Amino acid sequence: MSTAKNLPSVYEPGNVEKKWYAYWKDNNYFAPVDDPEKKPFSIVMPPPNVTGALHLGHALDNTLQDILARWRRMQGYNTLWLPGTDHAGIATQAKVEEALSKDGISRYDLGREKFLEKVWEWKHLYGNRITDQLSLMGSSCDWTRERFTMDEGCSKAVREVFVNLYEKGLIYQGDYIINWCPRCNTAISDIEVEHEDADGHLWHIKYPVEGSDDYLVVATTRPETMLGDTGVAVHPGDERYTHLVGKNVVLPLVNRAIPVFADHYVDREFGTGAVKVTPAHDPNDFDMGLRNNLEQILVIDNHGVMNENAGKYQGLDRYECRKAIVKDLEEQGYLLKVEEHQHAVGHCQRCNTVIEPIISKQWFVKMKPLAEPAIQKVLDGEIKFVPERFTKIYINWMENIRDWCISRQLWWGHRIPVWYCQDCGEVICTKTDPECCPKCGSKDLHQDEDVLDTWFSSALWPFSTLGWPDNTKDLEYYYPTSVLVTGRDIIFFWVARMIFSGIEHMGKIPFHHVNIHGLILDAQGRKMSKSLGNGIDPIEVIEKYGADTLRFSLITGVTPGNDVRFHWDKVENTRNFANKIWNASRFVLMNLEGYEPVDIDDSELTIADRWIISRLNMKVEEITGLLERYDLGEAARALYDFIWDEFCDWYIELAKPRLFNPSSPREKLVVQNVLHDVLVDILRILHPFMPFISEEIYQYLPGHSNTIMLDSWPIKDDNQVWLESVEQMQQIMSVIRAIRNIRAEFNINPGSKVRVVALMHDKNLTKIFIKNSSYIEQMAGVDNLSIVETLTEKPRQAVSALTAIADIYVPLEGVIDIDKEIARLEKDLKNADSDLSKALGKLSNDNFLSRAPQEVIEKERGKAEEARNKKEGILQRLEILSRS
Repeated sequence: MSTAKNLPSVYEPGNVEKKWYAYWKDNNYFAPVDDPEKKPFSIVMPPPNVTGALHLGHALDNTLQDILARWRRMQGYNTLWLPGTDHAGIATQAKVEEALSKDGISRYDLGREKFLEKVWEWKHLYGNRITDQLSLMGSSCDWTRERFTMDEGCSKAVREVFVNLYEKGLIYQGDYIINWCPRCNTAISDIEVEHEDADGHLWHIKYPVEGSDDYLVVATTRPETMLGDTGVAVHPGDERYTHLVGKNVVLPLVNRAIPVFADHYVDREFGTGAVKVTPAHDPNDFDMGLRNNLEQILVIDNHGVMNENAGKYQGLDRYECRKAIVKDLEEQGYLLKVEEHQHAVGHCQRCNTVIEPIISKQWFVKMKPLAEPAIQKVLDGEIKFVPERFTKIYINWMENIRDWCISRQLWWGHRIPVWYCQDCGEVICTKTDPECCPKCGSKDLHQDEDVLDTWFSSALWPFSTLGWPDNTKDLEYYYPTSVLVTGRDIIFFWVARMIFSGIEHMGKIPFHHVNIHGLILDAQGRKMSKSLGNGIDPIEVIEKYGADTLRFSLITGVTPGNDVRFHWDKVENTRNFANKIWNASRFVLMNLEGYEPVDIDDSELTIADRWIISRLNMKVEEITGLLERYDLGEAARALYDFIWDEFCDWYIELAKPRLFNPSSPREKLVVQNVLHDVLVDILRILHPFMPFISEEIYQYLPGHSNTIMLDSWPIKDDNQVWLESVEQMQQIMSVIRAIRNIRAEFNINPGSKVRVVALMHDKNLTKIFIKNSSYIEQMAGVDNLSIVETLTEKPRQAVSALTAIADIYVPLEGVIDIDKEIARLEKDLKNADSDLSKALGKLSNDNFLSRAPQEVIEKERGKAEEARNKKEGILQRLEILSRS
């Protein structure tokens, strides 16, 4: 016979969470076991920036991963969740430079080596902050395998990949139009550019035709780049300009003759149908320039300032230059007109500076040969996106992919493994640092100054972290990984690159499933940002409410791929849910005195016992299926409903009479066993979602193991599902709800017992209801229940509710003061009328409808509908009472 310990009266998440995380970690429970016979389940954590801080996006992402890892671990899989951090080239270097600038020091004052020492110091100082914060979330990753994109092994993998691709001709260096950030002072890839609609202008400029009085009008949004124009393009089918193709126009302000040529790229409907072509400052112009052999003239430097090719405008900021050029064009008679024009402007994702397309010598990866097999693997279904709609987005991007610019003008990062012989000019690309030139023997070698794009090393994450290029046991056992969980915002940055990298270097896909989640928005549906001041610090939420509450509030309502709004109400509701679980568990434990596990015959179970056991098994099947489909938000909702409604609000209440006044010791022991067994399985299912509170309660239960996280995930037992009992119990519950609704609608005192007549529609149910009438009496506050199959006369002064199985009558005589209730309802009716009039008044006001935001109008419509429904309900109750 076991004696259960009592839970404390109040749940204190702060102390509990620290205690259990340390216990799990100290006992190495997060690490997989060395058992090749077990089926592996592996996830690699999307590596957060090493010097970053936890934000709600990380919190959601890692909660989803932890749920999957804990669930699969409990299912018996050999589970590896591999953590790590990213060196985050631009972001980390910018932080260190900013810190140094406060002391009046620049990186150039220190030099490369000393500056990198400072960055490593910074990494060691702040690098553990994000991983410590992930621990606060309860992340059950194997910290003994933690990796860093610039650790020795990952750096070795980067070298291996670069050299392999270089030797295959898939990495090359060339002059190409790239996106340049004048603030970060480095090239950035296409997908690091965020386009925002901006109000601008379309300037119509006259370009004189050489040798005539005629002129050609071009329309441009960027007059400052005209200093680098080397042609004007028109559509070959545009008859307006056919006579000018092959002639020259004279570039205003510069007085340089440039050709007019035809190109199918030109949109004849845009502007005048004639476009100025600046190959050095526009990617489309660059392509047209290559097709038509145009000169490339760079007029803006790396800092966004006009250079020596800009003539008298040299030294001006690009926007100051724009104003000066427009003024000069107008004064010299070249400006025909100016139109308002909205267009998309590219901004640096890191610092929000408007990017400048420029021609620059950079390193590139040839993407077409790598993209093709990566497309095919997804089309063949070897990699599945969840939700499936992201497959189309991925395919479309990969089919239209441009070569990837991988060089960055930074010091922090993987330095490009290419050396140049200063004596003979030989280019050396090698996996180890060369001591001398293999061609001439010179030792005067200089390594390329640039570093690789951060995403180059991140693309190798699923296999570099498992030991590649060495053939390790981990790599052989855990690769390909099972699933990647990530946000929709980095499908192109990271997911696509991991797919083609895995196929190219491992000959295998990197993961089988890609579970895409959306972004976390504020309550108004806006993206969280510093500028809006609407960010939420997850650590503050954890300190106030606990990690379990944050985790569960983040995932409830989440559907794969869709954004989710953060509501404080949801956090409060989840805190209440945690308290509900705690109090219910405390009640069960307090009533396990004398409990011992026994075998129970089905005949000993009441209909309520069979109902809750059946519902538990049905929920196990439902939640397991939802987890397998990566619908974790719906799984959490299903669990919440079962615990709060079915177990706490119904079964525990139904069990109380047999706990407090059992007909025999055996009857009490049976209900104790049911309560204990259902609670244990609830805690097991809850554990992946709310690991801390589930472990704390579990440890108080008699007969528990060392940790719930290594306990077994429940499996549906078909022999423990009694569908007939479930249906019958739900019919009894529907009658209880009907009586409760009548009590609430007619303001019957909760302590007052009522008389009820139930006229059964189905005679087969009469016996069931009579046998279980005590449930109705207990749960609906009934002291005189008549269950009948015929009724010659309806009870006097009774209100009724019609259900699918019975007509329910509750006589009000002696239960309420009918005159007083009528007076109360008439007062409520006046208030409802007033609320309805106010709402309808606003909604009929044209001034309100034209000026108010749509959400305010919708709120007012909701008020009107609520008042209308309330009024109808009051009128119905008044009619019933007036007949009584």
